[in-house]
Amino acid sequence: MSDSIDDGGPAFPTKGSREEIPGMSLRDYFAAAAITGVMNDLQVTQDEYQNEDVAKACYEIANAMIAERGKK
Repeated sequence: MSDSIDDGGPAFPTKGSREEIPGMSLRDYFAAAAITGVMNDLQVTQDEYQNEDVAKACYEIANAMIAERGKK
């Protein structure tokens, strides 16, 4: 993957009175959804894992979901 990570575009864009409000990226949305499953699957106390490792895993899942979504 290149230095530029595909964020999938806005997850929930809205139109404000004067400008478009992009909201969170689809990548962030996918990572947030992934963390629910990851944390449920861990079923351990916070002392038993590193937050950075969990966050990295969730964004790796999000990146894979965006890549799969881009396939035709």
